[in-house]
Amino acid sequence: MSASSINSATALLKDPNNGFRSSSCYSSSYSRLLEIRINPLSASSSPASIRAVSMPVKKETSVDAKRSKVEIIKEQSNYIRYPLNEELLTDAPNINEAATQLIKFHGSYQQYNRDERGARSYSFMLRTKNPCGKVSNQLYLAMDDLADQFGIGTLRLTTRQTFQLHGVIKKDLKTVMSTIIRNMGSTLGACGDLNRNVLAPAASFVRTDYLCAQETADNIAALLTPQSGFYYDMWVDGEQFMTAEPPEVVKARNDNSHGTNFPDSAEPIYGTQFLPRKFKIAVTVPTDNSVDLFTNDIGVVVVSDDNGEPQGFNIYVGGGMGRTHRMETTFPRLAEPLGYVPKADILYAVKAIVVTQRENGRRDDRRYSRLKYLLDSWGIEKFRSVAEQYYGKKFEPLRELPEWEFKSHLGWHEQGDGRLFCGLHVDNGRVKGITKKTLREIIEKYNLNVRITPNQNIILCDVRPSWKRPITVALAQGGLLPPTYVDPLNITAMACPALPLCPLAITEAERGIPDLLKRVRGVFEKVGLPYNESIVVRVTGCPNGCARPYMAELGLVGDGPNSYQIWLGGTPAQTSLARTFMNKVKIQDLEKVFEPLFYSWRMKRKSKESFGDFTNRVGFEKLEEIVGKWEGVPKSSSRYYLKLFTDKETYEAVDALARIENKSAHQLAMEVIRNFAASQQNGKSQ
Repeated sequence: MSASSINSATALLKDPNNGFRSSSCYSSSYSRLLEIRINPLSASSSPASIRAVSMPVKKETSVDAKRSKVEIIKEQSNYIRYPLNEELLTDAPNINEAATQLIKFHGSYQQYNRDERGARSYSFMLRTKNPCGKVSNQLYLAMDDLADQFGIGTLRLTTRQTFQLHGVIKKDLKTVMSTIIRNMGSTLGACGDLNRNVLAPAASFVRTDYLCAQETADNIAALLTPQSGFYYDMWVDGEQFMTAEPPEVVKARNDNSHGTNFPDSAEPIYGTQFLPRKFKIAVTVPTDNSVDLFTNDIGVVVVSDDNGEPQGFNIYVGGGMGRTHRMETTFPRLAEPLGYVPKADILYAVKAIVVTQRENGRRDDRRYSRLKYLLDSWGIEKFRSVAEQYYGKKFEPLRELPEWEFKSHLGWHEQGDGRLFCGLHVDNGRVKGITKKTLREIIEKYNLNVRITPNQNIILCDVRPSWKRPITVALAQGGLLPPTYVDPLNITAMACPALPLCPLAITEAERGIPDLLKRVRGVFEKVGLPYNESIVVRVTGCPNGCARPYMAELGLVGDGPNSYQIWLGGTPAQTSLARTFMNKVKIQDLEKVFEPLFYSWRMKRKSKESFGDFTNRVGFEKLEEIVGKWEGVPKSSSRYYLKLFTDKETYEAVDALARIENKSAHQLAMEVIRNFAASQQNGKSQ
């Protein structure tokens, strides 16, 4: 069959409600055959969209299937190989457009420094794949070395529990990739149209429920890992470094009793087209929403009996953050309940959901290709019905769960096996300078494994009790303080990298958030809110939502140079979706919005009412009125503060030191006082 005839071939419409299902058949030589279906997002929409098929073609049709450019690139790539394999061999510092799309599946993005003028200085960002955020001692040390030898000297902890390594140039890609692979790591599937890193609580508790969540996340990650070998062919010349998989994973992947697989394909679940867009999964235990459960395509929650033994899982579907400015048809969305499955069925249920998206997600317009748009179009009942066909069973009613809460897992905790873990706050997840040096020394000296949290922090695992004191001292000397000595605003804040390397960034995020948090704290002080008061602040440089700003109590989303869209209404437990409050607020004008909002919260809140709950209760119309009529903080509302500086010389000296750490003189002085008080208290307790 010629390439032109393959490209024009189409298949019969297959409606899941039509009462029949064809037998599943697939051959790699026919992997490019695609099936037309009507646009699921609007009954009145005229453009047709297509889906990869697991059924044989029944007859030819003259209708041309509309596909995005990326779908054609995937189709012609020989399972994500060509033309990337050729582009990597050229002397050019960059790769072409098709290879740029394909290298995402290998865990990398092509970037250039947008701060520099003139010719573009290309480099590559590499992202690892670490289910549950688990990082072995060997891999951590390797990544630390790679950052210095081939990167920009820093490591970035991400909101999906992975590392990002920035600044790798093209000629070093194979060396860096192969080093990661040979040190028990992987970047396979960290980006691209397939399942991304599977989240789970990073806390290393030796508890039945947490262990079940982590094992389930590991198994789901293994189930949905590409099988065609393109990754190892590209970076280690075909040498395999995969560990033995649990038999239940192999069995679930190979099972085709309900037409989920492409028989005889190198990719039994993905086929040649993989998924329409990225796919995100999180697993957790009741009450622990450290994973931002409802922002995922699939959210899985362990359900245990009265004795604490896991019996099954609640499943939620259809969450996602990305959107496009000025396109109301794109939106963030919370996952909604699908149902409950017994423990033994979780891999089959997840596979059924993934296949439902594979077969029905849009492939003509990538802005609408995420699972959330399929859910929004179909509704949960139809989606459940179709997924049940691939699952082979009915989803049971959801089991009742307690209230959710955000758990940072920072500080020292007993694991439950006689050892400890220590959660460390890392501003914006950027491991650099003295922090990087300190972490390296401790992790290497004590041979510790670590875990990355979904809030861009890091956990030192399996610490012997006798090591706690020397590690605490070493951490403090490296500026890694206990969470009680970190500004509460910083504890829950997140930002994406944005400028200068992200090609999608409209304005600053990571580089801007230190000053933004200082300004928020300054407004808190001005309106009389105490130091221990906090809100969830998240900042992104564009609307794609990598730092999940649409779940924040105060979300700042870049919508122009030095300009942000303000989102309000998320909650501390990460269970409510924020909404757009204002557009195009210039960075220099943020206090004009913050002051009236925070002052009103302080004066009119109910007992222990969070800022997010307050904004939702009062309503945006009233809040807009308050902002519009604001004339400044009434003088009578100012609080009395201890006067820290008696002379200008002392103030200027402290202020100069504070600026180095992007803090105010008052903040630094208070930190010094708190640290001194804590050290005195610790001395008394020894």
